[in-house]
Parts: sequence; C-alpha cells; structure tokens
Amino acid sequence: MEKEIIELFRRHLRLQGDLPLGDDAGALRLRDGWLVATNDMLVRKTDVPGVMTPEQVGFKAVTMNVSDVAAMGARPVGFLFSLGVPRDIGMDYLEGVAKGIGKALEHYGVPVLSADTNEADDLVIDGIALGRTRRLLTRSGARPGDLVCVTGDIGRALAGLLAWKHELDVPAGARRALYEKLLEPRARVKEGIELSELANAAIDISDGLSKELHLLAEMSGVRIDIEAQELPIRDEVRAVGEILGLNPIEIALASGEEFELVFTLPEEKLRCLGVRCTVIGRVLKGTGVYITTDEKRQEMPVLGWEHLNRRVKGTYREMFR
Repeated sequence: MEKEIIELFRRHLRLQGDLPLGDDAGALRLRDGWLVATNDMLVRKTDVPGVMTPEQVGFKAVTMNVSDVAAMGARPVGFLFSLGVPRDIGMDYLEGVAKGIGKALEHYGVPVLSADTNEADDLVIDGIALGRTRRLLTRSGARPGDLVCVTGDIGRALAGLLAWKHELDVPAGARRALYEKLLEPRARVKEGIELSELANAAIDISDGLSKELHLLAEMSGVRIDIEAQELPIRDEVRAVGEILGLNPIEIALASGEEFELVFTLPEEKLRCLGVRCTVIGRVLKGTGVYITTDEKRQEMPVLGWEHLNRRVKGTYREMFR
C-alpha cells in the first residue's frame, strides 16, 4: 500500500526539483554542484523496538536522514525536525531523545537549523537533512559492466531483532554485535562522499538489500546478478538463522535499516576506491535481479520492509507479527 500512496501523490505533484522524485533524496542545481534535501519520519510504534533506549531513538532519527544524503554522494550540512509528542510520554523519555539527537549531530558534524513540536497520538520525529555535492549519485546510473558492491556487512539488524523478539539464548558477545546494528546503526557519510567521485549509482539499505537491488535495477533499466556466497554475512547472523531454522542469506536480503550503501562502479575504478566494501555481483544488460546460490541461478525475491503492510514482504512476512 505504501507504493500505491506514493504513486498517488506523485501524479499530483508535477512541480518538482531538478532531480525528479524517486531517489533517496531530492536535489536542486547550484552553480558549483547540487543542494540535496531529504526527509524521513521515525514513528515509535513501527520503528522503535522495545529494547531501544530513548537516546538511541533520537540518534536513529538523525542517522536515517543523514544516510539518505550520504547515498546521494553529498556531505550533510544541516538538520531540521518536527516532533510529535503524545500526552502520556514522560519528560525523562523526551530528554533521552533530545540527548540522542544532540549526540548524533555532533557525531556527523551537522548543525540543527530549525525544529517544531506538536501533539500527536504517538511519538513522531520527522527529520530533514540537507547536503551538498559536486557530483550527484542516483539510483538510475548503473551501467552494464559495473560491479555491484556493498559497504560493511548485512543481516545483523534483522538478526538482532529476531534474537530479541524470540528471546534467543545467544552468547553476550554475539548479542552485542547484533544489537550494535539494530540499536545503534551509523550512516556511511565518508564513504558516500568518496563514492560521489567514482560510483555510477548508489542507494542506502533502509528497507532491505533485496528491495534496494530491485529499485536500482528498475530505475537504471538493467539486470543485476548477485553471488550469494559473496554476501558479507557475519557468523552472528548465521547463528541466529541456525537457531530459528532460517536461511541466513534470506535474513541478509530482508534486513532493513542497515544504512549500508549499495553502489555500482566500473571495474577499473575499483582499485582507486578507498572505501572498504565487498563486491557482490555485476550489472548486465536486461532486466530484473538474480541470485546464484550453490551454482543455481534464480530470480531474487523481493524481500524487505514496506510500511502500512506492517510486515516484511516475501518469505519473511510473518516475522514481525
């Protein structure tokens, strides 16, 4: 339903910026580059697991917006937010949220420019991040022959959520590693800035790697082939999969709010790249997204989060009930 709502509004919003709607952020041309702007909303009911502290909530509200700016290859230069406050929320909780926002702004080196508060039925933090870049990265720039790469590792956010929801008995060290990604994710700002000079396309993993790859392929008009054995999946994710009888590859493909960057770039530029990343596939002529597992190639299912369904699509649709 989320996709249908977006399309409904897009039909009526004909006056748009210099970059049409559909990317991680919008953009306006400047004489020496681009002004990038994005907004992303955090709602406690759908975006905050019970194990998350108020300070982590505030930090995440900033991270999710800054990550969109990073995916466009831009350096964040400002943050704005509106705060919806329910009547029954305590001041101690709100102070924790405020501390978290403040710490995130210091971490990313971004000043707050404006804020607003109002009453709401649930805690809502609607953030806006601004950024600047000389060269814009989009979801539509992937070209046949490009390598497909991802920063960091994938799967820990969903594995951590599953470990918490199912009260899994996992070693303390493994739990810390899983909760690090679930509760304290970080936007890849430095990586995005460097990729702006080298990559052809990029997107951040907010709704799941599978869903982001399908968006890249569709918007670029290309086919993407992924090698399952190359996916950077940590042992902690595999352990959770083993306990629950789930495929760790599918956990990694469905895991949202990773805030890693998926990008494509020409193979000859890989040696110039200072970003630590993993090559997971290649861009080809054609359409769709395919994955090779145990030498068997098949279409990749669309796995990942979609708002208003309140569930994970594909084989993980039951996980969040």
